[in-house]
Amino acid sequence: MLRHVIAPLRHFSQISNEILRHPRLSSDAVRILTWQLSLPPGAEESLSRTATRAGIGKGGFNRAKAQLKGEGFVHEWRQQGLRGLWSTVQLVSSVPLTAEEALAVRDGRPTAACPAAGEPKGRAAGRHPEKIPAGNTSTPPRPAVPAPERDSEARELVTGITALDPRLTVPRGMVPQLVALASEWLALGHTTDDVRNRVRRGLPGRERAIHRPGGLLRYLLSEPDPVTPPVTPPLVSPPPRPAAMRECAGPHHVQPMLFAPKGDEELCAMCRDASPVGESAAVAATARGAAAVRAGLSGRRTAARH
Repeated sequence: MLRHVIAPLRHFSQISNEILRHPRLSSDAVRILTWQLSLPPGAEESLSRTATRAGIGKGGFNRAKAQLKGEGFVHEWRQQGLRGLWSTVQLVSSVPLTAEEALAVRDGRPTAACPAAGEPKGRAAGRHPEKIPAGNTSTPPRPAVPAPERDSEARELVTGITALDPRLTVPRGMVPQLVALASEWLALGHTTDDVRNRVRRGLPGRERAIHRPGGLLRYLLSEPDPVTPPVTPPLVSPPPRPAAMRECAGPHHVQPMLFAPKGDEELCAMCRDASPVGESAAVAATARGAAAVRAGLSGRRTAARH
């Protein structure tokens, strides 16, 4: 199976896979539910109107509505108005709700499925592991940054994102949510430059306008990139340099003796140990004389043979 998917940069909705792959919802039911969840806040559009706009007939709409109500995605109540007129109140949810939870949402009371408004919480998935794995790992953990310092750095990053591109003017109400996403990047070991580079790569061309900068940033920061460990070049020691060799001038060698001097000495270590320190000049002169005598004797033997 081949797939070619291009992530949209604007005009998109986040729908969970639980809805798209629900085994007991028909295609008409999924169509109506996703259509309703994609509407902007405050839109007054009934389920029947959505079915009409989606091209779903009356029979398909009734079956889809029954499935959505049975799975807890849709709840309805009949209520009587001031003049005695009856109306239907419909509630569409992105998660299944029980009757008690749906009543709490309708009345504005907090429920377990719909948390009360407040500071955004971190996601359970995709976070840095609390326990450091034992043994050698391919990605060594980086030093952890304290949470207050990390949140402050993330807030500074989000509030100053317009310096990266003037089109990224974020609504004030979305700043806490974007700060929480940027803080997750920092908690995983990313730097602020990593976050800016991720945003920079996902921006459209300069000639295109960004109608929903907050939604674009939320999409770009929703899934942090994997942290790549820094590559440390291997330490290569320089090749040993051959030391300058010198012939020992001492009298303790029958054959010429080469040694590596540490300074300007003319005797090897053995000759220096065997000779007094103060007689080094005399020893050197004696060695030169002995060498000359050996050379003379060698020359005489050669002449006598001829």
